[in-house]
Amino acid sequence: MEASFPAITGIGVRRTVLHQRMVERAQECGVSLLWNTPVSGLTQEGAILGGEVMRAKWVIGADGMQSRVRRWSGLDSNSRQPVRFAQRRHYRVKAWTDYVEIHWGKNMQAYVTPLKNDETCVVLISRNPRLRLEETWREFPRLAGSLLNAELSSAERGAVTRMCELKTVCHGNVALTGDASGSVDAITGEGLCLSFRQAMALADAMATEKLDSYQQAHRRLARRPHHMGRLLLLLDRYPALRRRAMRGLAKDPQLFARLLTVHLGEASPKFLAATGVRLGWQFLAA
Repeated sequence: MEASFPAITGIGVRRTVLHQRMVERAQECGVSLLWNTPVSGLTQEGAILGGEVMRAKWVIGADGMQSRVRRWSGLDSNSRQPVRFAQRRHYRVKAWTDYVEIHWGKNMQAYVTPLKNDETCVVLISRNPRLRLEETWREFPRLAGSLLNAELSSAERGAVTRMCELKTVCHGNVALTGDASGSVDAITGEGLCLSFRQAMALADAMATEKLDSYQQAHRRLARRPHHMGRLLLLLDRYPALRRRAMRGLAKDPQLFARLLTVHLGEASPKFLAATGVRLGWQFLAA
């Protein structure tokens, strides 16, 4: 089954390209970037960089899932959700589709992103840290047919992904954003999008010097991605439930398009309620 995002189009780019564009834009805006200058701690005045205290009005922890800023500021959560493991590869092969594809297998998913005319990104996500893509071709025969003899265009990279929610994402003059402030499973495709939305909300809060407003906005922004993440992981854990859901969506292609609208956060309460009823009916009838 397939559907398009409502009224918008996504562009697949490599993370390194996006990173470089963001660095260039930050420099254009007058941001000073201190490369190879690790932060070793926080003080009441700011942060410790290279053994010296750099005074700062605000300290923003955007240092990822294993955030040290979160730990130093006492915002760390004792709750630890099970992790899943992701392996990423780029193949030098012409993209066979303009869509992002998600292939479901037994306790695993592979998602495919077309990047440019001769390169395609494939990510495998599972609960097995030792599982590699070439061991899963039986689960993904269509994917195997396109990639089995394709040339790799980058080294394999691995990462962990998990669902994580924090009760508080700011304290004093310290605020967390991105994966440092909680994360959703990679299968949602929400990581960077959520981070960008959080960054805008944090900038607004800093402009008014009211970090409490960021706490409220962060909770609101994270609610839908976390609901979708839990739903998708439920389908991953229970194959019978997943097969039933897929049969229902196959019978009603427009329902899948409606779910994408909900996933993007562009659905009105009325639209959301109607989609929920429609989904429930198809699930019961499947």
